[in-house]
Amino acid sequence: MKSVLSASWCRRAAVTRLATVEGGLGATPILDWKHPRVQALVAEVQDGGARTDRDLLVTAHRLIATRVRPVYAMNEKQPVSRTLLLERGSCSQRLALLEAVARACGIASRVRGLLVNGRFWYSRFPRLRALIPHQVILAWPEFLLDGQWVSASELYGDLDTLQKGGGFANAGGETLFDAVARTAVDWDGLTCSSCDLSGYVLADLGYFNSRDVLFGTHGQTLCLPVRVTADIVMSRRAA
Repeated sequence: MKSVLSASWCRRAAVTRLATVEGGLGATPILDWKHPRVQALVAEVQDGGARTDRDLLVTAHRLIATRVRPVYAMNEKQPVSRTLLLERGSCSQRLALLEAVARACGIASRVRGLLVNGRFWYSRFPRLRALIPHQVILAWPEFLLDGQWVSASELYGDLDTLQKGGGFANAGGETLFDAVARTAVDWDGLTCSSCDLSGYVLADLGYFNSRDVLFGTHGQTLCLPVRVTADIVMSRRAA
């Protein structure tokens, strides 16, 4: 028990030390929210009658879930305007679109970089385990709401409440993007065993002003030749 508590404390301490990044509102090559296509989505979100910034993000999340079909795309640097054009995107690309809408609405965002063990995806690809990278770089967004940074995991409520949803199995049609509306996506081991994903986290890379900076610093999971080849096939495969 002592070693488990120590590891948990060290993880939280590391997050505290790294959580000084201010985030931002500006458009970036990935979060190109000034593009007319993105602006049209923003206008629709703002017409949804949201009373608070959190309500606005929930509205945006639900719209993206219905408008952008989940696939296994590989290009983390794809502009969100292109994701909207294609009407399909990976979990990460759809989260990027949520960030872009937030920034366009004056809600600052930042990302936490997580290095996740490839076995996290084994249940989704049982016959392709040999092709899954040993480690995957994940950009997990946070939003500045009422002066507090709120993880994408808690847009629909706190983790203690959401854990009643039963956890995320990473199988079937539900993606991480979809799961946050139903259950706790817990990267830090703060909830029940069924929702605790901390065992898949190999390293906490810290906080970054944008996902552009994260991937510019650490690169993408797959090298360019492999990524391009894989994306041709996987970007059309439904998640």
